[in-house]
Amino acid sequence: MTVHTFGNIAGKKEIELYTHTYVREDTLALYGFGEISELEMFELLISISGIGPKAAMGILAIADPKTIGMAVINEDPSILTRVSGVGKKIAQRVILELKNKIKDMPMHEKTQLESDSDAFEALVAMGYSVSESREALKQISSDITDVGERVKLALKSLGRK
Repeated sequence: MTVHTFGNIAGKKEIELYTHTYVREDTLALYGFGEISELEMFELLISISGIGPKAAMGILAIADPKTIGMAVINEDPSILTRVSGVGKKIAQRVILELKNKIKDMPMHEKTQLESDSDAFEALVAMGYSVSESREALKQISSDITDVGERVKLALKSLGRK
């Protein structure tokens, strides 16, 4: 279970999880996710040679699926290399393989990632840090896809801090 999911279920009596059963000759493991997007990203990650469930969970522990998608579109391996056991070579392979799979995503999902990518680049160009920019964009509703509107709302959020 990801740290994000674990934090969201704390104290709840009933929860609903999306699961992935990982079966190998010597391993049987069950992975739980609070959101379908986490499960889908986990399955994409473990489909890549060199990325096992432990590394995939490590990646999801430091970044949500949307942020990982932005890193792939921007070809930014820095998020991935923060995970123990994921070096620059594996991070580049993940980006290369996920970039091809993101091309096959439904258009609304791809548009959202691209608008976040443009908004992210604009915020960084204005002098905000990478982490500040990511956090500000996470807080904006995914219904808003216009880049200018996303930047404006992110700036409002950053101005309150």
